[in-house]
Amino acid sequence: MVTESISERISERIIVALDVPDLETAISQVAQLPNVQFWKVGLELFISAGPPILDHLKARDKRIFLDLKLHDIPNTVAGACRSAARYGVDLLTLHATAGRPALKAAQRALEEGAAAAGQPLPRAIAITLLTSLNARELAFDLQVPIELPEYALKMALLAQESGLAGAVCSPQEAQQLRQICGREFLLVCPGVRPSWAVSGDQQRVMTPQEALQAGANYLVMGRPITQADDPAAAFDRICEDLS
Repeated sequence: MVTESISERISERIIVALDVPDLETAISQVAQLPNVQFWKVGLELFISAGPPILDHLKARDKRIFLDLKLHDIPNTVAGACRSAARYGVDLLTLHATAGRPALKAAQRALEEGAAAAGQPLPRAIAITLLTSLNARELAFDLQVPIELPEYALKMALLAQESGLAGAVCSPQEAQQLRQICGREFLLVCPGVRPSWAVSGDQQRVMTPQEALQAGANYLVMGRPITQADDPAAAFDRICEDLS
C-alpha cells in the first residue's frame, strides 16, 4: 500500500505531457487526471492555445514544464525567455546547440523577466539530444563524430557551465550525467515507458524505475498515461510501481 506522503512525492516527479492539439482537449485531459501535479506544455499545444493553458494550470495549483525547445540567436532566445518568465512556469527548455552565448543570455533574461513580473525564477534546462534520435542518426545524419553518450555529456556540461539549472536527456545517459554534473544539476528524462507500455517513436527508453535509479529528477510521460483506457488508473499504477 502506498502511503499518502510517498504517493505525493512520487507524483510530483512524474511530468505528464499534454500533447494535444487545442485548449478544450487539454482542459478535458487535466480534468481526467486530478492526481497529476506536474504537466508539460509543448509546442503543439502552446502554439494552438497560447498562455490561457498556462493560466488554467496555475489556477489549479499545477506545476508547469513549458517545453518550447528554444533554439535561435542569443538576442532572440533572450527575448523569448524574458517573455516566458512572465508566465510563472517551473521549467523551460532550450537547445544546448544554440551555443554558450545564447544559453547565458537566456539565463540572464529569465532572471530579468521573472524579477520584473514578480514571478518565481523558471529553471532553464537544455536539450542534450532528442530521444527520437539514435547513435546512427547522430553520426550519419547529423555528422557528429563522437559517441552519443559523450555528446550528451558535452551538451549537459555546456548547459551547466552557462548557468542553467539542468538538462533534458535520455534515461540511458542519466547515470553518467548525474555522476559528472553532480547532485544539484536537474535531469529531466523523457523516453520513459512502463514495461507494460509500447515505446512509440522514442528510441532510447527505460522503465520509470530504471530512470529514477539512474539519477533522473523528473520523468516525462505522455501516451502510456493519456492514451490508456483509464488514464487515471494508469497514472496511479505508475506511482504505485515506484513506491
